[in-house]
Formats: sequence, structure tokens, C-alpha cells
Amino acid sequence: MYKVVFHIDETTKVGLGLKNIENLLIDLGADNVEVELVVNAEAITMLAANNNENASRIADLAAKGAKFAACANAMKAFTLTKEEMLPQAIVVPSGAGELTKKQNDGFGYIRP
Repeated sequence: MYKVVFHIDETTKVGLGLKNIENLLIDLGADNVEVELVVNAEAITMLAANNNENASRIADLAAKGAKFAACANAMKAFTLTKEEMLPQAIVVPSGAGELTKKQNDGFGYIRP
């Protein structure tokens, strides 16, 4: 089983990050990969439900097993609540902490 954590903190990297995850799942097979996207800083808005152009892509990736971690610190900075996030968003205390935990658990780190 492959384990990969993606990290996006810039809104300009959202499309590229989602495409990287799509390509990874196609290449290695969704059943062979544990993948999580950690979102912090300004990119936190990619997981907000309001007018989200990527909502269907995120839902599709989540249905294939991808997880989406939203940094609580970034949510606070952008005044977003859990209720304002996409249903696929899992709120974690900090993006940096989540990345550290995943890497400590053997996840490869990719930053598009």
C-alpha cells in the first residue's frame, strides 16, 4: 500500500494538486493508495462550500478514498466554520502538525 500526503497552501496550486491526485489514483489504482490532501493558508478556501468550482472533483476523489484535511488555524484566519466547509473536509488542529504526523507514519510528501 502506497501512502502519500499532498500539501497545498496557495490557491494557484489547487487545480494542479487535484490533477496530481487524480493521476496518482489512476496510475497506482485507488485500492493501492492511501492519499490525503492537507490544505492550509490561503488555499483553505478550496474546501469552503460556498461557490466552490472544485466541489464535484473533490467529491469524486473522496469517493475513491482520498481524504481532505483542513487546517483549523487557516479556517480561523479566513473566518470559516466547519459548517461552511465541504462535507469531505476533515478539520485538523494544524496543517503543519498533520503533515508531520503523516510523514512520521511513512507517507511520502508531495507539494505541487
